[in-house]
Parts: sequence; structure tokens; C-alpha cells
Amino acid sequence: MKIKITVIIALLFYAVQAKAQVEPVKRDTLKEVIITSTRIDLPFKKNSRTINVISSEEIKNSAATNVADLLQQVAGVDIRRRGTAGSQADLYIRGGGFDQTLLLIDGIKMDDSQTGHHTLNAVLPVEVIERIEVIKGPAARVFGQNAFTGAINIVTKNKLNNLVSVNVEAGSFGQLNGSVTIGKEFENSSVMAHVGILTSDGYRHNSDYNNKNYFIKGIFNKKEQPIEVIATFFDKKFGANGFYASATATEQYEETQSSLLGASTTFKTENFKITPRVYWKRGQDDYVYIRDNPSVYRNLHITNKIGVETNASYTSNLGITGFGIDISRVFISSNNLGNRNRTMVNLFLEHRFKLADDKIDITPGVAVTYFSDFKFHAFPGIDVGFKLSDNLKAYGNLGITYRIPTYTDLFYNDRTTIGNENLKSEEAFSQEIGLKYDTEILTTSVAFFNRDADNLIDFIRSDLTSKYAATNIPKFNTKGFEFNADYRFKINEFNQTLSFGYNFLDDNFTEEKKEFSRYSLSTLKHQFITRFASKLFKNVRQNIIYKYAERTVGTSYNVWDASVIVDFNQLSFTVTASNIFDADYIETGYVPMPPSNVLFGFRYSF
Repeated sequence: MKIKITVIIALLFYAVQAKAQVEPVKRDTLKEVIITSTRIDLPFKKNSRTINVISSEEIKNSAATNVADLLQQVAGVDIRRRGTAGSQADLYIRGGGFDQTLLLIDGIKMDDSQTGHHTLNAVLPVEVIERIEVIKGPAARVFGQNAFTGAINIVTKNKLNNLVSVNVEAGSFGQLNGSVTIGKEFENSSVMAHVGILTSDGYRHNSDYNNKNYFIKGIFNKKEQPIEVIATFFDKKFGANGFYASATATEQYEETQSSLLGASTTFKTENFKITPRVYWKRGQDDYVYIRDNPSVYRNLHITNKIGVETNASYTSNLGITGFGIDISRVFISSNNLGNRNRTMVNLFLEHRFKLADDKIDITPGVAVTYFSDFKFHAFPGIDVGFKLSDNLKAYGNLGITYRIPTYTDLFYNDRTTIGNENLKSEEAFSQEIGLKYDTEILTTSVAFFNRDADNLIDFIRSDLTSKYAATNIPKFNTKGFEFNADYRFKINEFNQTLSFGYNFLDDNFTEEKKEFSRYSLSTLKHQFITRFASKLFKNVRQNIIYKYAERTVGTSYNVWDASVIVDFNQLSFTVTASNIFDADYIETGYVPMPPSNVLFGFRYSF
């Protein structure tokens, strides 16, 4: 029924548009956006992969308060949230696990050796983000391990249009958010800083949170050799009612910290570009089973990762060659997992050929990685593109991808879970073919993909009363189909955008094992997302978002969200309504999502 309503609304939108004059819509076209997460910088339109880009303008118009809610609007991306404001959430792409998607911040790899549950703990506040690049499909030859099913690169702004921006929000469940973002340009440098706090009493017992985020970025020596420095610190404290153990574990509590310090610069000549970078990433996870009595059961994990990398590209008559090296060492200190360390060395090489008057591009490449505890592995792959016209491109790619077990996979033990020190590494051979079409009015893409995996890691139990044990699944096939479209038009001189996204996944996990898998059977079989971003008056913008999800376990749900933004010169008012029709649904585990709720906000920039 809800899908029929969506179709009717879409038809009404088209009918209204048909009466209006259709004109080319002026926009910051994606064809000019350079995808910077690879060694070979390429305009979005020329890339031979499935990539979605969320621009700063789209972030601003969405009225979303966090990255988790933003990514929920991208087909093929599965964000499984536990509560509001992205307080705790897991990231999945195309049916992969939360350990199989790599997050990057300005190209810095944010993988966590303890567990991928912490990936989204490191995401930045939306106020400092220039764009988000979502790379789908095997990306190990570009980024190394953990980019098993895809990668997400968050690109930060270099400067702010306003010196100071103040944001205050309040709403259901005692939500109260506040932040200040400042930017200052000096003669030979610039600085941008952000401080924010998000709090809530919670929408159910023991679901309150108190989250703080701090960000600073500086660019120094701009006139000669610019040096970029970035520092982040995120501190989260939240009630974790039913988050991990079982639905009856209502008193769980967790505190996490995530911090990053990185510095980089870029040397350029006419044909050569080299970017060295050094970084330090720290994570801390303090979990207690009973909030008011930590002595019953407590886990404390502290992880550190120190890395140095250099990426380069060289342009010649034969094309563009990209190469790089990444050396890092990780340490973990844990009362459950032990004290451990690992050294990783990654070597990357790829070359982009152009043939047939630049109508064909071929980019073969390979990554070779050494792990001190899992030895050498290689990830070859190739991208191929064929330009059918100025606006239409066919492409395909294939590659080997790989992931070594996390320390949780290997060593974690509690009353319901058993780690496995003898786990093998995950491997997969992935293939994809697709079409992209891009004009000022319409951007659309379609892709078919297949992934044949060996030794996937899941926590399996032999019956409903036994413990979950970390286990390698010998063979696992995932295939799927994805469609995206953005249609842009004008009504009364104002830009409107109607977006559709659909993703279908089919895996071969046997029906009789559904109750015995902790993670593999929660994938999205059907995912449909539509968004109408409109502007009907000079200073008023609206968003209507509909999401339909059907998971492999058989559950399905329909969720409607909406937002209104009213601008008055330097002041903006926002109203964001989530789960408008009060759908009863679960995205992961045992945690029911919040009922219908609303958030009011205002932003003042000067």
C-alpha cells in the first residue's frame, strides 16, 4: 500500500512539472567533481566504477543532523542504527559485513582492528564536510584490506563561507543538540574548528546518550608548500538496551572514544604528483553489562594505529600511472582480547590506458599487502569503461578482495560468544557491469554485480541454546542489481530534484540456518528509496523521503521522513520529522527503532 502511495505522489510531481517550463537546471555538476580517494584523480563522469557523491549543497538541503542518516538515503548502503542521531550504527555496502566496508577521512584509512562496530564512531559532523564519496564494489586494489565490498571517503572543507555558525536543535525524547563552527583566513594559512554536543533522555529505557565531537583543520604555508593538519576527537556515552547480547540485556552501557591526528602535503610538477601523509588513530571502548554494577561484567579495549603513506601519480604519453606505499602498525590493549600488535605494509600500482580516441579506458592494478600475522596477499583488479556518447558510458570491473579477521573475531569470549584463533582470512572474486547517463536534467545509473566469497567470517551456533562461535563459511555467493536516478526540473524558477534508488540482493545462505547466524542473514534483499527535494518559495525548501526495506530474514518495513528549511538571510529554521507514520521496525539485532519524532532547529551564521 505504501509503495502505491509513493507511485501516486511521484506521478503528481511529474504532472506538476509537466505544466511548468522545463529548463536545464544550473547545478554544481558532478562531472566537475574530482574523486580524490584514489591515486589517479579522475572527474566523477570519467570514473569506471559505481560511485555516489553527496555534495555539501545536498547535505545542507537535506536537514540531516548526522552522516548515518545521510547514508541511509543511498541505495546499496545499509546503515543499521540503534536509536537516534546516529549514536550507534553499523555500516554495510551491498550485503557485506560491518567489517568489510572501509571508512576514510580525507583519504586516511579509519579501519579498527578491534571491530568494525566502531567504524561510524569516527564520522565527522556534517558542518565540516565538503562531500562524501561512496565507492561500491571491490576496492582492495585501491585501498587494501577492509575495502571488501566498498569504501566511503569523507572529504572535509578547506574553508568556510562564514566566520561563525551556531546551530541549536531540540525535539522529541529530550533531544538537545548544539554546535559552533568557526573559520578564519589568514595571510598564509587558514583554520576551521567545530565543537558539538548531542544529548537525549532516550525513547525507551536505558537509551539515553551524551555525545561530544571536536574537530580542527588547519592549512599552513599556503603560499609556498601547503601543509594540511587535521585533528578529531569524538566521545560517546550511551545506554545500550539490547544492543549486543540479547533482548533481555536491558542494562548494557557503553562509552567509546575515537580520535585522529594527521598531516599531509602535496608536491606537484607538470607530470608528477606525490602526497606523503602521516597519521595516528586511537580508539577506546568501555562496555559494561549492567550499567549500575560494572563489576558483573566489563570490557575495556584501547587501540592505536600509527601510519605513514605516500601516494603518487605520473602522467606520460602512455597514460597515468598511480603507485603508493602504506606502512602502519596497530596495537590493542584489552582485558578480554589481550595485548597484541600487528604490522601492515601495502604496496599499490595501477595504470590507466586510453584507447580509440579516448573512448575506451582500461585501468589494471594490484595491491600487495604484508601482515605480520597473516603474511603476504595480493589483490589484483581491473576497471574498463567505454564512452558511448558525451553523456552515456558503459563500464565494468572485477577484482580480488580480502579481509583478515579482527581481534574480536579471533579472541573475543563471553557467556554467549566464542572467538576462534584458527580463523582463515576472507577472500572474494567480484564482478560488475553497468551504465551511467548524465545530463543537466537527468543522472541515472544501473549496475549488475556478483561476488563469490570463500571463508566468510560469521558467528554461528549449532542450535538455539549453544554459544555463537566465530566460523569460516566455505562458500558464499551474493549477486544483485542496483538502479539510481536523479531528475532535475524547475517550478516557478525554483530547482526541484526527484531521486529514486533501488537495490536487490540475493545470497545463497541456506534457509535452515537462519536462526543460527548472527550477521549473515540480515542483509537487505529489497531496498527502495525515493526523495523529493523541492523549493516552492524563495526562502523555503522541503524534503520528503520514503524508504522501503525487506531483509533476507523476511521482515520488511516502510518509513517516511520529511524536513522543512526556512531561510532568512543569515538565519535558518529547520523542522525534521522522522518515522512520520510511526512504523514499528528493527534495523539490527533486538533494538526497536524510535517511534515518530520531530526535531526543531535554527542556525545563525555571521
